[in-house]
Amino acid sequence: MDATSILDRCRFFGEVRGESRARLVEMAVLKRYDRGETVFHVGDPCPGVFIVGDGAAKVFLVGASGREQILHFVTPGNTFAEVAAIGGFDCPANAAAVEASTCLLLPNGPFRQALQDDHQLCLQLLRSFAGWVRHFVGLLEDITLRDAAGRLARYLLLQQEDGGGGIKLPGLKRHLAEHLNLTSETLSRTLRRLTDAGLITEDEHGIAIADRVGLEKIAAS
Repeated sequence: MDATSILDRCRFFGEVRGESRARLVEMAVLKRYDRGETVFHVGDPCPGVFIVGDGAAKVFLVGASGREQILHFVTPGNTFAEVAAIGGFDCPANAAAVEASTCLLLPNGPFRQALQDDHQLCLQLLRSFAGWVRHFVGLLEDITLRDAAGRLARYLLLQQEDGGGGIKLPGLKRHLAEHLNLTSETLSRTLRRLTDAGLITEDEHGIAIADRVGLEKIAAS
């Protein structure tokens, strides 16, 4: 796994071509993290843009009670810390590997210089940020408007769209529960409910959607 292959899978930089792409490859640094290892803390200077090559990471905040709220699960082909890198501010959340992971880092200094030099790169990133706005609006809707089944159904549908096949859950289901603002017990009950209803199947390899139309109805309720 190298910089070129990881960038090839990254949607955020999917439209970057030619000299712009070569510049990203040249600045890129491979980083490897053990399961549970911290990538950065909230308030740290932003290291740059991270692209997950394999494994998975979580971006999260910790409340006053000590409870985590996972803002984003980052799976292969996706990015994190891009907002802080482009905006030029410190990390607004924590990040950690949820399993052994390989990431590509586009270091902050060279990356921000590329933004100043390359207008086409900036235009491509504007289009990518439109998708990020949509993602966080959906996260807010999940927390405030959807019940447990609706949140989980929407998550599974989005994961299938991203991966195009079976859905691999995070290494620890509690991470998914925290992301959906549920308890682990509620998540387990909801998975059983969707399975018993014939909407999904689950085995050691992950989850498959058995009835997409039915799951879409749950997500929209």
